[in-house]
Amino acid sequence: MQFGIFSVSDVTRNPVTRYTPSEAERTQAIVQIARRADEVGLDVFAIGEHHNPPFVSSSPTTLLAHVAALTERIILSTAVTLVTTNDPVRLAEDYAMLQHLAGGRLDLMLGRGNTVPVYPWFGKDIRQGVALALENYNLLHRLWREDVVDWEGSFRTGLHGFTAIPRPLDDVPPFVWHGSIRTPEIAEQAAYYGNGYFANHVLAPNFHFRPLVNLYRQRFAHYGHGTPEQAIVGLGGQAFIAQRSQDAVRRFRPYFEGTPLYGTSYRLEDFARDTPMSVGSPQEVIEKTLTFQEGFGDYQRQLWNVDAMGLPLEMVLEQVELLGSEVVPVLRREMEARRAPGVPDGPTHASLVKAKYGDGEPRQPRPNANRGDNLTGTSPYQDSDPDLAAEYPLVA
Repeated sequence: MQFGIFSVSDVTRNPVTRYTPSEAERTQAIVQIARRADEVGLDVFAIGEHHNPPFVSSSPTTLLAHVAALTERIILSTAVTLVTTNDPVRLAEDYAMLQHLAGGRLDLMLGRGNTVPVYPWFGKDIRQGVALALENYNLLHRLWREDVVDWEGSFRTGLHGFTAIPRPLDDVPPFVWHGSIRTPEIAEQAAYYGNGYFANHVLAPNFHFRPLVNLYRQRFAHYGHGTPEQAIVGLGGQAFIAQRSQDAVRRFRPYFEGTPLYGTSYRLEDFARDTPMSVGSPQEVIEKTLTFQEGFGDYQRQLWNVDAMGLPLEMVLEQVELLGSEVVPVLRREMEARRAPGVPDGPTHASLVKAKYGDGEPRQPRPNANRGDNLTGTSPYQDSDPDLAAEYPLVA
């Protein structure tokens, strides 16, 4: 079981002090939060992607590459990478490069996001959002697994004789989670490929997304990847922790009520009772998280958001400490004890390499020589299939 935190990189005014951090301050704060998560033994740090204020993370690969250089063991991920408005060729190359720089400590979560104007900003039509997500991942999947790709689709220029570089580390692509809270087609695609399915159930009633998770599990088994119980599921959540539950409620209330996302519509006590948000003592957060396992079945990844609503950095770092020292160690023991036989652990680069090669040596692609025009000829790598000939596009 993997436990971690995610940030959507919002730059929000502190409703207590009324201070709004600068983009520079928020960026450095996110780096500090990721480093602390690594130090206290959390398994995953994930960052969102946005292209408008009041957010700051427009380039998750850049930020995560910096974090990779400053951390030792934590898996780096996204929450989410916009598969609809990013070119799958850029996704393939940028995230493969990041995978190399992070030494394999990388996976990514693909999604459509929830900011409507981002589609026209990147020349896309939101009415084609689902079709874009499906087609773009179909191409990304091939780019990471085939040395030479020929492709014709509906939403980008065709590819002829194309090789995405660098090849994934050890020729093992980063593990992909498909994030969705409303679209059965995305659950179907995740199941078809045997990828993970992540339900970020932070803004809905408890267990609202159980039907989508169950659909994914059933289709995962249908496509021959294992039993429904062996499907790879991740869940989101929010948490605010203090040693005493009354202190957690008292300290968190002004931030919850001070944000337009929540405070004008909900009472904190009602929202914490009726949704996956956990506000209370370490034991109360533990008990609520265990209900996720009861409601969704055994799952592989739990991520919490702990840095939204204008919380000051020192308070966020305290939350990370409490998760790492008092909440996650207990959850590891309890969830492992309750886990059914045969349920897999969360995927890592090491486990994926082992699954592909066993005890053998991983592939290390070495390009063929430059033939004089910055191309390698018809075969890109020394160990590429000699029958696989790349036919490059020609200029008339």
